[in-house]
Amino acid sequence: METELSRRLGIEHAIFGFTPFPEVAAAITRAGGFGVLGAVRYTAPDDLARDLDRLHRHAGGKPYGLDVVMPAKKVEGVTEADVEAMIPDGHRGFVQELLARHSVPELAEGEASGWRITGWMEEVARGQLDVAFDYPVKLLANALGSPPADVIARAHGHGVLVAALAGSAHHARRHAEAGIDVVVAQGYEAGGHTGEIGSMVLVPEVVEAVAPLPVLAAGGIGSGEQAAAGLALGAEGVWLGSLWLTTEEADLHSEALTAKLLAAGSGDTVRSRALTGKPARQLRTAWTDAWDDPAGPGALPMPLQGLLVAEAVSRIQKYEAGALLGTPVGQIVGRMTSRRSVQAVVDDLTRGFERAVTRINRIAGRSAT
Repeated sequence: METELSRRLGIEHAIFGFTPFPEVAAAITRAGGFGVLGAVRYTAPDDLARDLDRLHRHAGGKPYGLDVVMPAKKVEGVTEADVEAMIPDGHRGFVQELLARHSVPELAEGEASGWRITGWMEEVARGQLDVAFDYPVKLLANALGSPPADVIARAHGHGVLVAALAGSAHHARRHAEAGIDVVVAQGYEAGGHTGEIGSMVLVPEVVEAVAPLPVLAAGGIGSGEQAAAGLALGAEGVWLGSLWLTTEEADLHSEALTAKLLAAGSGDTVRSRALTGKPARQLRTAWTDAWDDPAGPGALPMPLQGLLVAEAVSRIQKYEAGALLGTPVGQIVGRMTSRRSVQAVVDDLTRGFERAVTRINRIAGRSAT
């Protein structure tokens, strides 16, 4: 699975694996792909440095990247406390009532929330970059559009390529105009924050819109045949996230959640604002149903919703509150039916890619080479 972009980055396969787990990112890189560590959950620079140390030690000297969440426009002087103060009391009450209805215990006195995603706050994200550029990252991806111009310039000054996710050709053109190097065309099927256009339509539109910039296909890709389809549509690689959640190296801290993922079908996800305030595909649960119910207060905009539900999500995860327990994941969850090593997943992807290429060559009347 070699392309011009994979050769440029020095990787064997044009498989880019996004994951919140440093062990998974390192395993993807060792397997010949390109591991990308998600930084949004890191609130303290020391925690990110610790996990980048771990990733670097186990990557086998091969390249890896980092994914951050930064708005393109900088807002000066806004702290986490300022944002917390904007959350209405009615929404706080709704969260407590929902947890009580499902008998979710309180955290122990003095126990901090383990799920406190503030990485999209300007000050937090910039602190992550201060750490990241101390490591030999080869790609900086931004999940919230183009990063600020000074961040792009800083990355380029370190010899780091910059990627940005796009859910439409219009968004992709704006990324190109901002000076990014790689566009990730993320279709509607993808887990996490995603737009409304399916991958089969989106990928060729983005490829045409930003040519000659390289494009990665994302969303609904979990097999080598699907990866081959992405490359056939003009992409120079595939960006996979959900597929790694049930690997042996992943640490979800919950056997119950892993079991739910392994049992879920492709129709068991929903695109909801329940977790972050922006539409994000995730497992459908009683939690998403409650927030999506017109009779409820509705989700707050980002980043208010993420701060509002942080402690609640920690409680749900800690006590494995079955009806409420979920996670961002794409429609490809229907293919995630057993726990496998990252190496086994990559091997399966490359074998499927070879099968697809052989099939197309046969249809075209050509011999496979």
